[in-house]
Amino acid sequence: SVVPAMSESSLRGEKNNMPTGYISIGSNIDKDKHIPASIKALTECFGQLTLSSIYESDPIGFSGDAFYNLIAGFDSNLDVKEIIQQLRQIELANGRNRDCKKFSARTLDLDLVLYGDLIFNEGRIQIPRDEIERYAFVLEPLAEIAGHLRHPVSQIRYAELWEKFDKTNLKQHRVAPVW
Repeated sequence: SVVPAMSESSLRGEKNNMPTGYISIGSNIDKDKHIPASIKALTECFGQLTLSSIYESDPIGFSGDAFYNLIAGFDSNLDVKEIIQQLRQIELANGRNRDCKKFSARTLDLDLVLYGDLIFNEGRIQIPRDEIERYAFVLEPLAEIAGHLRHPVSQIRYAELWEKFDKTNLKQHRVAPVW
């Protein structure tokens, strides 16, 4: 269900102009191949991107190779479901197996975590994604490029959420891959 009742323009996260969406990008299988490929594909789909730094972090919930994670911001008037469909196509084109367990290695994981001020919860689609406040690999890069924005539900700025985030045992750092 959509909270509160929303018009079609609200379903796109709009107020008076084009909303900005934020996509969490992650990979721990051939990440030096899949991260650049995803950035190229996202640029082809959505135009100019605002990219955070790339962060390397240990996997959560399983043992495996470290992940590269970043956030890409883009402006769009597409419906949230159309954006998510585009992301699924990019994942599949990069060898993503959609039948794998939630916490497992992956070639590419693309999640629309935020879309303007949109609050949307229908089936498996949740905007804003709760991962924003739960995982450093989403929150830190989001705070880097959108720290001034407020979470649509809590109304707390992302920079403040990151500042207050429990960083005990955090194993995450910026990296500068050469590709």
